[in-house]
Amino acid sequence: MLQTCVISLLVLILPTATRGDDGPGVEAPFGLDERLPWNDSRVIGSPEPPHPYKMVRAFPKLYDPYPLSLTPEPGTDRLFILLHLTPRSGPGRLVAIEDDQAASEAEPLLEIDGLAVGLAFHPQYEQNGYVFIGLNGPERGRNKTTQVVRYTVDRTTGQIDPGSKTLIIEWPSNGHNGGDLAFGNDGTLFVSSGDGSSDSDAYLTGQRIDDLLGAILRIDVDHPDPGRNYSIPSDNPFLDRPDARPELWAYGLRNPWRLTFDRQSGQLWAGNNGQDLWEQVYLIEKGANYGWSITEGMQIFHAQREQGPDPISPPAADHHHSEARSLTGGQVYRGTRLPELVGVYLYGDWSTGKVWGIKHDGDQVVWNRELVDTPFNITGFGTDHEGEIYLIDQMTGFYRFVPTTEADLPPHPFPTLLSESGLFASVSDHVPHPAALPFDVAAPQWADGATMERFAALPGLDRIEQKPQLNAGGSWTLPNGSVLVQTLSLDVIDEQGEVVRKRIETRLLNRQLGEWTGFSYRWNDEQTDAELVSSAGDVELFEVPDVETPGATREQVWRFPARTECMVCHSRAAGFVLGFSPLQLDRARDYGNVVDNQLRTLEHIGVFKGSLPLRKEDRPRLVNPYDAAASVEARVRSYLHVNCSTCHVKEGGGNSLMELGLTTPVDRMNVIDEVPQHTQFEIPDARLIAPGSPERSVLYHRMNRRLTGQMPPLMSTEIDREAVELIAEWIRSMPSSGK
Repeated sequence: MLQTCVISLLVLILPTATRGDDGPGVEAPFGLDERLPWNDSRVIGSPEPPHPYKMVRAFPKLYDPYPLSLTPEPGTDRLFILLHLTPRSGPGRLVAIEDDQAASEAEPLLEIDGLAVGLAFHPQYEQNGYVFIGLNGPERGRNKTTQVVRYTVDRTTGQIDPGSKTLIIEWPSNGHNGGDLAFGNDGTLFVSSGDGSSDSDAYLTGQRIDDLLGAILRIDVDHPDPGRNYSIPSDNPFLDRPDARPELWAYGLRNPWRLTFDRQSGQLWAGNNGQDLWEQVYLIEKGANYGWSITEGMQIFHAQREQGPDPISPPAADHHHSEARSLTGGQVYRGTRLPELVGVYLYGDWSTGKVWGIKHDGDQVVWNRELVDTPFNITGFGTDHEGEIYLIDQMTGFYRFVPTTEADLPPHPFPTLLSESGLFASVSDHVPHPAALPFDVAAPQWADGATMERFAALPGLDRIEQKPQLNAGGSWTLPNGSVLVQTLSLDVIDEQGEVVRKRIETRLLNRQLGEWTGFSYRWNDEQTDAELVSSAGDVELFEVPDVETPGATREQVWRFPARTECMVCHSRAAGFVLGFSPLQLDRARDYGNVVDNQLRTLEHIGVFKGSLPLRKEDRPRLVNPYDAAASVEARVRSYLHVNCSTCHVKEGGGNSLMELGLTTPVDRMNVIDEVPQHTQFEIPDARLIAPGSPERSVLYHRMNRRLTGQMPPLMSTEIDREAVELIAEWIRSMPSSGK
């Protein structure tokens, strides 16, 4: 897809407003004088069949930000809501509203000193008034614990006495905390716990059964043992295991976010946040080991770590980070408005806003389907007294599922031909729309020898937000409706045996409803138009010149990406937008009559909201990795930045812990003299980078191969031999450590 680039700068880069060749103090002309509006986009909706559901606002008069749960209070017409007081953390609050779509005000019930997560009413709540809350706190303390606490709701006034707080169970945790709650049909309480860290199972708790972390617990809160406020059910699977915590029901989980028990089927479901590349949904079984952190789902994560005493069980469903990046567990639907979903477990994703349904007959999954794609940050699902289900958005509140109708479809079909997209003045001549913004990048990525033409199209005269996206590495926030365009061309052999440059593919990256999606178009042989490639991608063979044997030809495999593959590189950690970004645009471009810095020109024509800060001269800059005039160090760092750091960046998809972005100091890249955590290719004394020795460097070997173990892992079928030699030269220049 578009240029692979991770932006870690929070200060945007801008050159001075004068050009040296114009003389001191002489204002240079801008590359463009004005910006034209783009109102012709047809890149709207999706080429796939419409989702069966849409979301409509529930409780439209109610505004309480940062909600987490919605639970019907037994025996009343109230719904209890847990919420945060800030977007990212506690303290928490418990409020109640009427179970009425006209509800406009929430009744405060309880202030919570901590990050509140889960709520469950005791099965005999109507008699005893017990409500249980799972939380992590204290809010301002250093030694945080995940706790299950019980409060008593006065059966006459409906109020909660804060003094009724009773600690049921707690354990140290300051990261992946769990804390969701669900009562089973037998009255025992299930509790989720995470691995207690924030990355890669730092305390190695996932496969241990002698602590309470990374697990589902099951306790009896009605018959407490002396000295504590719970006991262990006699049929817990680890009760008689030596050195095991008897509270365990299942283990091997990273960060179970949302736990629910379906009373009709007896099924216990949990959503689980993955780390590297996969998110999981588990139908929790008694005594099961779900693999973390040896596996992520059923994918190897750290194979060398010691496994617990039980075989690893698979998830009921898993989702690659191309479609889900922070999975939120849900609820089994038992309402009446949507009869086709009865018995279906609904779950979603905080990051992408997608919602799926899955049905399990107790032996196997019989149905799993994406139901709706929303713009929301999904923190949970809740139900009302009728069993109707609600999606909970972190920022705006509650939404109901409604079947999609023809009236919900876009006014025109999604363009299956590039000529239908509204992006070009002339497709056959590859002339962009007059309102488009052609651009060049400072450091082109490797694209199997293809050359690239790029432009951006922003809707109307909408402007770009300069603030970085949340957890996205500092890239810009482009307006909804934006389309980034990249056309790739190869030198191929035509029917007359001549070498001609041929357009192969045009890739679009489109932002709709706050979410980016990639589309690929294949050019026809006549070079007059390009047709949309199916969502699964495709492969084509081309006869190309053999650069290693002058006058000879060979076949080259070209991969058209699947749509989900586009978002592996255009990920949240990488900032989604890669080429059209501060570091990449900080270079001169020939606009025809004027050569000007692209950032300066874009600011002049009003592309950004506000003025860009001046560039700091001590900030690193990208260079063209293939420019021999630049230093080897700068070329290598730029190459790694655009080709590797989309995954190998903090919170990216590479669990090898490498951080290869341009602004990461070399001694913090975690590659020099580091032992590989994955394959070593049978290299004696292998290192990620062995100073002075490319032959012992796994980085060099990964770049110098295709198929098994190749880097980059997606799309490329050709080795970048110039870059391989560049990396080898860089490694040879490093003083050997003697290790």
